[in-house]
Amino acid sequence: MSSNPLNGATFVLAAHEIVQLPFDQGAEVAFAGRSNAGKSSALNALTGHNALARTSKTPGRTQLMVVFDLPRLKTEAAEPLDCRLVDLPGYGYAKVPEAMRKHWRGEIDAYLKMRRSLRGIVLIVDIRHELKEFDATMLQFCADTQLPCHVLLTKADKISRSQAQKALDAMRKHFRDNNVPGTAQVFSSSAKTGVEEARARVMVLLATPRPHEL
Repeated sequence: MSSNPLNGATFVLAAHEIVQLPFDQGAEVAFAGRSNAGKSSALNALTGHNALARTSKTPGRTQLMVVFDLPRLKTEAAEPLDCRLVDLPGYGYAKVPEAMRKHWRGEIDAYLKMRRSLRGIVLIVDIRHELKEFDATMLQFCADTQLPCHVLLTKADKISRSQAQKALDAMRKHFRDNNVPGTAQVFSSSAKTGVEEARARVMVLLATPRPHEL
């Protein structure tokens, strides 16, 4: 049996609208982030599959909500829990037509507000840059709705360790100042920095019911 609990991830479907998603039961964690922040690479690193999520030198390739099933999670409940990862569309890439951007703003907003099985967000943020508008909006939504969030500060291999620590400290300060129910870590898909920690955090999110589920 694999020591990686996310290694059993398998592609299920790609949805253009939330009504096409699997039945809203069980537990799922959604991955969100700007198009060039390294979201697909992070998903591949966490699951241990080199091509589970498509990566491209052209950012913004994820134009659908892509769903991956995970092995059922054993809990204290009588029945094991159906679990999924959901790769949300990469946001903010300039070459995506405005009509498509508008559609995905609506779909992501509806998904976050309506999806009962959503137990947490993994937000992918490029460690080299300050928070973008999308990132700040996502964190504010998590604060407003008390949706647990884990931030992966990606591409940490491209800066020094002291710079990475400074960025991590700044992110944690943002959490405190804005009452975000979040955790954050330094991460690098290529150097495998923080991969085990991130996997463990995803499993905690999946296993922890939100108040409306209790």
